[in-house]
Amino acid sequence: MHRILVINPGSTSTKIAVYENEQNLLHRVLSHSSADLARFSSVNDQQDYRWEHLLEALQESNCSLSGFSAVAARGGLLKPLSGGVYLIDDEMDDDLVQSRYGEHASNLGGLLARRLALELGIPAFTVDPVSVDELEEPARFSGLNGITRVSLSHALNTKAVSRRVAERMGREYGEVNLVVAHLGSGISVSAHRKGRMVDVNNANNEGPFSLERCGTLPALSLINLGTDGKHTRQELIGKVTRTGGVYSYLGTKDLQAVEQRIAQGDREAETVIEAMCYQVAKEIGAMAAVLEGKVDWVILTGGMAFSKRVTGSIERRVAFIAPVVIESGEAELEALALGALRVLRGTETVRAYGTKEE
Repeated sequence: MHRILVINPGSTSTKIAVYENEQNLLHRVLSHSSADLARFSSVNDQQDYRWEHLLEALQESNCSLSGFSAVAARGGLLKPLSGGVYLIDDEMDDDLVQSRYGEHASNLGGLLARRLALELGIPAFTVDPVSVDELEEPARFSGLNGITRVSLSHALNTKAVSRRVAERMGREYGEVNLVVAHLGSGISVSAHRKGRMVDVNNANNEGPFSLERCGTLPALSLINLGTDGKHTRQELIGKVTRTGGVYSYLGTKDLQAVEQRIAQGDREAETVIEAMCYQVAKEIGAMAAVLEGKVDWVILTGGMAFSKRVTGSIERRVAFIAPVVIESGEAELEALALGALRVLRGTETVRAYGTKEE
């Protein structure tokens, strides 16, 4: 029996879970107020604060630290890596401490897991971090020399649902071709060829627009916006990544609120959501072309996949490619636990952080 602690920090919360093998014994969301977080000048400065909340929550839940086999944490911004389960070692810890590849709340996951693992004398793992890079060579070209497409995506959830769907269909992830659309605050659409994510749009700056992100924008119009003297660089980044997409048209990032407006006859809201779905379908079609039309299933996942309006609109446009499977929501805590469990059981070899493995 293997007991695994899972840690998944977000910008205003830290999700934790305890698993015994595949069974979830504990799931808690530790909320962090804006006032509390405002005391810290950087994300990494929050480590002690979140550490104390983590230990307090485990104590309140009567969860003894002595029985854990491993800790699994959401991967932060790391160097490009092949998919898999990685040991959080000194080098990874240093990259996260230094925010070498960017600052993000998820960086704290690896730091907290490593800290606890060292105290308990157990391994700490991360699974399919956002920096998973299995792109084929043509996918790296942007069209302008000096700008290379970068693989940053919802790799943890997309690979987890890919494994789950393949297993349910009696197949192995490593023997099927899939197009997976993760429909969250950002939208990642990826092509998976026999267990490798060979192409994916970076949801921060390309692909379909989402509830808050612009996706791909007309290049000359974006240049004009950036050189009009009315916006700073940080304001433009915020416009593209946090106040773009549906929010820029309708003033809300709440899909349920938008669907209520549609139900009340708001034609503009209906048109905007249909346009978002249209762009997702186009991206799915592009990824099907990457796979040369040989697609076993199209998978729709993420929070927006709970919406029948959204999934129905996308499925109507892409069902000719392959059967569409809907896997609503994000099972990131479970995916982290199952990744660690595969290593503990010896069914998957843990990878060393460092040079990307092929």
